[in-house]
This record gives sequence, structure tokens and C-alpha cells, in this order.
Amino acid sequence: MPTNLSKVQKKITKKKGGITSLHENSRDAQKIRRASGVVATVERVSFFQEAAETAGDLLSLEKTQILIQRSASTSSIQNLKLTLFSYLNRDNEELQQLKAERRPGRPSSAKEDLLRQRIEMEEREYNAGYWVPDMEDGKNLVALREWSGEWENLNILRFIRVTKGGNKIESSFPPKGKS
Repeated sequence: MPTNLSKVQKKITKKKGGITSLHENSRDAQKIRRASGVVATVERVSFFQEAAETAGDLLSLEKTQILIQRSASTSSIQNLKLTLFSYLNRDNEELQQLKAERRPGRPSSAKEDLLRQRIEMEEREYNAGYWVPDMEDGKNLVALREWSGEWENLNILRFIRVTKGGNKIESSFPPKGKS
């Protein structure tokens, strides 16, 4: 039995006799309600999964480990900028190696394209303001070190956006655009 709403509607409209209206509790009406419920559930679940992945990408465990290792105690904005700069340039060596391995006149590989896209996306975010935990606050740094890597546990941390120019903008969790 099809669960896609458009398939269910198409199957019902092509029935013998050309049904123009449905009784409220008819089998066909129940099929349409069930299919629309499935579509709504899939959309809702995919929305929340995308939101969780986005927040997980913004504050990946790798990025926070690098931030924690480089700042033994509370750090200034300049130290945070240097740490972010080194984090953003972590893939440049691999990208240069992939370019060097490619024969002249050949298109770039899929891996090279993905790396380039990720670097460009992170650079745009850095120009607008990179979303990081506030490393100047001692209590926040302790909470960050104790963070288990779960997205749900991030609400206890304070966040800021650090721009390429060195500006510090207060932010919130979860990030909402330019918050």
C-alpha cells in the first residue's frame, strides 16, 4: 500500500467511476489521512534532525577539543582568533596536496570539491561571526571541559560570535541566524 500522499491521491482519483467527493469515514478518506500523517511526521522528524546536525556541525567535538587544548585558562579574543584561524586552515594542506596530485587539465575530484566548499562555508561564517563558546569566562570554560559532546547539554554554556575583525558579539543557544 503506498504511503506517499501524492501516490495515494493519484490512486484514488484513477479509480473506476471517478470519485469526485469522499465520505468522511470512507476507506479512501482514511487512506488519505494516514498518508498525510506519514508525510507530516517525516517532515517534522527531518526538520529536527537537520537542526541537530547543524548545531552539531557548528559546535563539533573536534572544534571544542581544539579550543580547550589551546586555551589552558581563560583566553582573550586575540588568542581565540588565532585558535579559530588555525582551525579554519586545518584542511589547506590536504587541499594543496589534492591539487598537486591532479593532472593538469583534469577536473577536481569530489573530495577536493567538498573540501573547498567546506572551507568557503567556514570562511563566510567567520566573516559574519563564528559561533563559539565564551572562552573568557572561567565557569563557562569549566562547563565546556565537562561537556559530554551531547547537543542537549549545550544550554548551560554561554556563546559568542567572533568576527574576523576581532569583534565579540553575545549569542544564544541554539544559534538563530545572527544571534
